[in-house]
Amino acid sequence: MNKNKKRFNNFSKEYLNKKQYIVKNETTILTFLLDNVKGESRNTIKGYLSHHLVSVNGSMVSQFDYPLVKNDLVIISSKPLANIHKKSDLEIVYEDDEIIVINKPSGLLTIASDKEKGKTAYRKVSDYLSSKNKKIRPYVVHRLDEDTSGVLMMVKNLNLQELFQQKWNDLVLDRGYVAIVEGQLKIKKGTIKSYLKSNSLNLMYSSDDKIHGKLAITHYEVKKENEEYSWVDVHIDSGRKNQIRVHMGDLNHHVIGDDKYGNPKNPLKRLGLHAYRLIIKHPINNKIMTFETKIPKEFNNLFKK
Repeated sequence: MNKNKKRFNNFSKEYLNKKQYIVKNETTILTFLLDNVKGESRNTIKGYLSHHLVSVNGSMVSQFDYPLVKNDLVIISSKPLANIHKKSDLEIVYEDDEIIVINKPSGLLTIASDKEKGKTAYRKVSDYLSSKNKKIRPYVVHRLDEDTSGVLMMVKNLNLQELFQQKWNDLVLDRGYVAIVEGQLKIKKGTIKSYLKSNSLNLMYSSDDKIHGKLAITHYEVKKENEEYSWVDVHIDSGRKNQIRVHMGDLNHHVIGDDKYGNPKNPLKRLGLHAYRLIIKHPINNKIMTFETKIPKEFNNLFKK
C-alpha cells in the first residue's frame, strides 16, 4: 500500500463513532462549537481546533473564525487530522477570486456522505484553498455523481453560492457529457423526458408522475460507434440525480460500468460518463463563462480501429 493511500485509510477510520453536528444557521466554527459541545470548557474546545481535531465537510479546520453555513457537517475526531491534499492532487481547470473549477476524477464524492467523510472533492479543494489563505473556503453550487468525472465548479463566498443556487437552471447555459453506452442505438439523436422518482433502495427511475417526480430532460446524439459500444454526446436541461444513467437505461443502452442501474460490461473499470463542458452566466456581472476538460483517454481507446 502506498503512503498516500495508507494515510487516506487511516483518516477515514478516525471518523468512526466520533461527535458529529449539522449546522443550522450561519456562524463561525468556534462560536458553533461553544454553543453545541456540552460539558467542555472554552479552552478545551479551542484546543480541539488548535490540535487539528475538527473537520467541516471532511476538511480539517483550525482557525477560530472559519465561516459555517447551513447544513455543513462538523466532526470532532479523537486523533489529529492531516491536511493531506495539495494542489498537485487537483486538476484545476479555472480559478479566480470568486470561482474554482476542477476536473473531478471518477470514484470521488463531491461532498461528504454518511459512508465517506474524508476523501471528497470538497476536501481537496478546501485544503488547497486553505494552503493559500486559511480564511477562504469553498462553497458547493452543484454536484457530480461519485462515479462521474469531469467539470465541477465551486465558489469562494456564500453570497455567490446563494445566487447560483437560487437560479441555477437559468444561469447554466449548457452541461455537456460524454456517455459510453452498450450497443448501437437505433435512433441516433433524440430527447428523453420523464419525471424521476426514488424507490425504497434510493435508486432513481422514470415515471409519468408530475406531482411527486422531478422533471428530467436529456438530449443525446451518437457521435461514433463500433460493434460493442456507442459514444453518445449528452446535454441536459435538468440536473437530477443519476439522470443520464437512468435515461440511457430507459433506451436499453446502459452506460458501461453502471452496475447500479443495469449489468453492462465494464471495460474501463469505471463508469463511462464524463462531464466535459459547463457554460454558465455569472449572476452578478452576467459574464458568460465556459469551462471544459479533455475526454479521458480510455474513452477514446475503446473506439480505436
